[in-house]
This record gives sequence, C-alpha cells and structure tokens, in this order.
Amino acid sequence: MNASLDPANLPTRRKFLIFGIMAFGQFLAQIDIQIVAGSLNEVQAGLSADPDELSWIQTGYLMAELVMIPFAAFLAQALSTRWLFAISAGLFTIASALCGLAWNIDSMILFRVIQGFVGGAMVPTVFATGFAMFTGAQRAVIPAILGMVSVLPPTLGPTVGGWLTEAFGWRSIFYINVVPGIVVTALAAWTIRVDVPNLGMLKRIDYSHLLSMAVFLGGLEYVLEEGPRHEWFSDPAIAMVTWLSLVAFGLFLERSFNSNGPIVKLTPFRRPTFLFACVFNLVIGFGMYSSTYLIPLFLGRVRDYDSMQIGTTVFAVGIAQIFSTIIAARLSQFVDPRKTVTVGLILFACSLWLTSHITPDWGFGAFLAPQLLRGFSIMLCIVPSVSMALSGFKMAELRYASGLFNLMRNLGGAIGIAIVNTLLQDQTRIHIVRIGETLGEAGRHATGMVAELGNRFSGLTPDAAHAVLLAKAELGQLVTRTALTLGFNEVFRFMAWMFLAALLMVPFCRPLRSNAPPADAH
Repeated sequence: MNASLDPANLPTRRKFLIFGIMAFGQFLAQIDIQIVAGSLNEVQAGLSADPDELSWIQTGYLMAELVMIPFAAFLAQALSTRWLFAISAGLFTIASALCGLAWNIDSMILFRVIQGFVGGAMVPTVFATGFAMFTGAQRAVIPAILGMVSVLPPTLGPTVGGWLTEAFGWRSIFYINVVPGIVVTALAAWTIRVDVPNLGMLKRIDYSHLLSMAVFLGGLEYVLEEGPRHEWFSDPAIAMVTWLSLVAFGLFLERSFNSNGPIVKLTPFRRPTFLFACVFNLVIGFGMYSSTYLIPLFLGRVRDYDSMQIGTTVFAVGIAQIFSTIIAARLSQFVDPRKTVTVGLILFACSLWLTSHITPDWGFGAFLAPQLLRGFSIMLCIVPSVSMALSGFKMAELRYASGLFNLMRNLGGAIGIAIVNTLLQDQTRIHIVRIGETLGEAGRHATGMVAELGNRFSGLTPDAAHAVLLAKAELGQLVTRTALTLGFNEVFRFMAWMFLAALLMVPFCRPLRSNAPPADAH
C-alpha cells in the first residue's frame, strides 16, 4: 500500500469524518431490511401480490446481501474502498427509488435483489476501514459504534416503517433512502482516501469461485427462509436447492484453496481466536435476530398488536443498547474481552429465560425488564467479539476477515429464524395435542365450558346450534392461543440454554496482546 494513503496516517478529524460517512451508509442498508419487514402487508395490498410471492421481497434481498458480504473484500482491493463504497451507496439509492416505483411483485423482487446485492458491500467495508484507520484507545470505540449500528436497525425499523406507512403510504419506506443515499454517495466519493485500486485483479477474477459462492450462500439462504413454511425436505424444491448448495459449497472450498485468483480467502481462519470469534458471532446473530423476530411475532399473533404498537413495545431494547454501548466501549480498553463476553452471554441467557415465562396477556410492561436486559447484554457480546476477530490483521487480510466475520452474524440470523420457526410450529402442535388430551380426560369440564360459552353467544344469534358452533370456535381459538404461547416459551428456553452452552468456548479464545505485531497478509 502507498504509505501516503496508509489509513492509519490520516489526520484524526478526517478519520472520524470518513468513518461517520461509512457507518451511516451501513445503517441505511441494514435498517432498510427492518423497515420493509414491518410493512409487508401494505406492500402486498399495493402490488396485489400473493403471500408466497411476498416472502421473496425479503428473501431475495437477504440472498443477494449474503453473497456480496464476503465478495466485498475482493472488490475493495480491485476498485479501492472509495469507489466500492461510493458505487455501492449510489446503486443502493437508485435501487431504493426503483423499489418505490415498482409496478408489480416481479419488478419489486428484482429491484430488491439489486438493492440487497449492492448494499451488502457497505457492511464489511466499514468494519475493515474502521480497524485499519484507528489504533489504541480510538480503535476501542470502533466495535462499540459499529455494534450499535448493527443492532439498532432491528429495534428502530418496525417503528419507523409503521409510522412512514401510516403517514405517507408504503412507497415512502423506499423513498426515505433517496436523499440520505445521495448525500452518502457524494461524501464517500469526495472524502474516502484510504487505499489505491488494483484494477488488474478484475482480469484475474475466478468466475467459478464466484458462481459457486453465489449458489452456495444463495441456496442456503433460500432453504433457511423457505424450509419452515414447506416442511423442509419433504418439498422437492427445498431438497433440490439443498443438494445444489452442498455441491456448490464443495466447489467453493476447492477454489478457495487452489485458485490463483480466489474471490474469498479463508486464511483468517488459521487464527484460532478469529475462528472462535466467528462462532460467537454466529451465536450472537442467532439470538439477536431470532429474539427480534419472535417478540413482534408474539405481539402480532397472540396480542393482535398493529405495527405501531409492536414498534412501541420493542423500542426499549434500543434505549438499553445505546447505554450499553458506552459501557462496552470503556470496558474494551482495560478489561479482558473474554470476561466481557462471558458476562454478556450470561446476561443475554438470563433475558431469554425471563422471556420464557410469557403469558397471553404480556404487553409493554411485562416485556420491559427482559428487553432492557437483552438490549444491555447484546453490546457486551458484540464489542469484545469484534475486537477479538479483527485485531491484528493488516489491511489486505483485514478485508477478508471483516467479510467472513459479518457473514457469520447474518448466517446466524438466517439459521436462527429457520430453527425457531420450526421449533415454534412443532412445540405449538405438541401443546395443542396435550391440551386436547387434558380436555378429553376432563370431558365434563370441556362440555361445561362449551355450554357456558354457548349461553353467552345465544344473545348474538337465535339459532342454538349456531351458538354452540361459535362457542366451540371460541374454545378452539383459546386452545390455539394458549398452545402458541407455550410454544414461544419453549423456544426462548432453548435459546437461553444455547447461549449458556456458548460459554464453553470462552477459555479457548486467546486475544491478541496489545504489543503483538499484526498478522501478515497472504
């Protein structure tokens, strides 16, 4: 690297300007997912889409983003950080505007795929650049800021999306990106000067490596997103995509080790601490995205909350995260990261355990304490994991490490949501059967309940038989609601035990000493 462009040698004020621009661009890309997720029903109505087609608005975005995240390291070296980030932000802005102009579900899915692919480049690029520019006490703040940028969108997104949709219509959730996106694009092209391009790399690109990675990651995301809805491998499409993804994974590994121009270098995994930090990030992604998914799902399906009510209820997590960011940043300067991540994992497990005592009447007040604890603990998990993963790499290998590390969090989220969806369905069915058996054993009580409900409904209809049918339907809804709540409890308990099991990895992590030399790039 040209010494004059060494990011560590830049003036401090310029470093923070560059980092602020890039962090805001990352925030735009990540909050977009959550804003859209909270307004899918309105998008469906606006485009006259079927429910099965609607899921591809999110699935297409996530598949494309997952492919770009590890690919961004190669592109950053070929195009330079400046132009990769500026092009990514610019195309993301254009794709956002096109999503707002979408005329049917097919055009929306196409534009969302483009948006996810180009937006995915911003996430690992800002991590790598932040660690390359800052050293010492200043670097300790970087994981905290980027951690907050990563975890706030799931908290703020549903609230912002619900408000925009209600006030300005569903197309506004895409148009909201346009002005900030233009500003980020212009500032990125103007200010970012941290490396020089190597355009010759584009001539040596290994397209078989790129294709195998795209099929592997895209197929994996598809299976994880669609599997719970289609009974997994009993569906021929799921089985076929799984087979293709496995074959592509084998080719991807072969090309990673033997290609002269690999798209992704796996050399960071030679460091055990990086490997364990990636596993931590996988677990963190599992817990963070799954819990963020489950609580709104409970509030919508059990409590019949609308998007604004859900957003208001989960907003407390974001408040705790902001407070925790300050503490985690200070602790990272003088506390062994293994101690911090241990406390974070324990507290996160406690928050999940508290949430595993849900009743059908839980609302804002009941969720407040578990959510505050979850928001506080997540930063104590993320900040030390980022530090352990990315410290000690030079810029060339740092890019690949950042891409792989961020990929693990996204994969953890995709795997987590797929697993908790399947567990929730299975546990709900089990509890429905158990409640039915209990009512059957005490048949006279069930008959009495139906009769009592029938008497209440008799005031609504003169037909006694119709009143009994209404009573049975009401009893069935009550059983389903209770079984679903018990299913949520089982899932949260499973996640709590998973976080406690992750503690077994902590002793094997060996953080890089502050005076240790950076790892060589290969």
